Amino acid sequence: MVKLSSLVWGALVVGHVVSKDIYADKRRISLGTGSDVWMDEAEIHALVRNNQRFRDITDMGPQVERSRASNMSVFPTKVTQQAVVNPLLRQVSDTVPQNVLRNLTSFHNRYYNGDFGRQSSEYLFQTVSTILGNHGQVIRFAHKFPQSSVIARIEGTSQGSVVVVSAHQDSINQIDHTARAPGADDDGSGSVAILEAMRVLVQSNVRLQSSVEFHWYAGEEGGLLGSTDVVRAYANTSVVADLHLDMVGFPASPPAVGIVTDYTDSSTSNLVRQLVRAYTDLPTADFTCGYACSDHASWHDAGVRSALPFESQFLDYNSNIHSPNDAFSTVDFAHLLKFVNIALGFIIEVAGVEA
Repeated sequence: MVKLSSLVWGALVVGHVVSKDIYADKRRISLGTGSDVWMDEAEIHALVRNNQRFRDITDMGPQVERSRASNMSVFPTKVTQQAVVNPLLRQVSDTVPQNVLRNLTSFHNRYYNGDFGRQSSEYLFQTVSTILGNHGQVIRFAHKFPQSSVIARIEGTSQGSVVVVSAHQDSINQIDHTARAPGADDDGSGSVAILEAMRVLVQSNVRLQSSVEFHWYAGEEGGLLGSTDVVRAYANTSVVADLHLDMVGFPASPPAVGIVTDYTDSSTSNLVRQLVRAYTDLPTADFTCGYACSDHASWHDAGVRSALPFESQFLDYNSNIHSPNDAFSTVDFAHLLKFVNIALGFIIEVAGVEA
């Protein structure tokens, strides 16, 4: 891929006209059962209260299925870049993650269809812009709701594919979407983990072959709204793979890295297992996450490799999420930083480096 000009970045933003209320009309909801249902806002929030997984497919449009194999002729099967990655890991710190997560959780909530969601995404955009500096480009990716996704790009040295590392920035209170929802672990933890990976990368002298993008999706809690829009906009972009971090700060006992095996790509997940062994002291444990578990599924459904390393071997171990109890004080930053290591390893191995 040629270097993205400001015109192309502008098209990504302008191409999504913000409406006043995404729920002015009923939405087309998929429950993963093979049939879709049109629902209003109250019915959708009832799904959230009942812990029912769903995906909002109203704006998906025709699905462009891409071959996972065609996105990159040679995908790494072994960890070979320790000489590059290990010095980067020595630069990983919890200073920025703690500061940024403290600020993110200070918003009453980060509900995608409300003003707090808009304010928090603007804070995230400004934070990403400051850390990225002149090392890349950052945009607000607008949606049909107030919260914007944030996308940062660091150019590689060669024309070709893009490696994506992602998280979701929104939070929700399961009982009342207007109520307090600090969203520290879900998914403030993943958001600050990929931010720290970006910080370390831009402050290094590493020159990547492929470009790398960091995505902070809006509206995940509304049925993968933000990532659905982004993936559709990237239909003609060669995306090698997506590494998605959703909840990385609340370990179980004993601690482990959960590897999600459904709606993911086996080759990408196998590489992640090797990265965990190479760059952390944790074991891995496979488990299934279910339909529309998180934004990696948007890439998977479009035929792009995706993987989801999770904070523990138990999907529902953190009972604080989607409530006021998902607070800053509950996050284990030492555990979180191990996922920064995984993300950095993934970027270097998949994007490649110039000799």
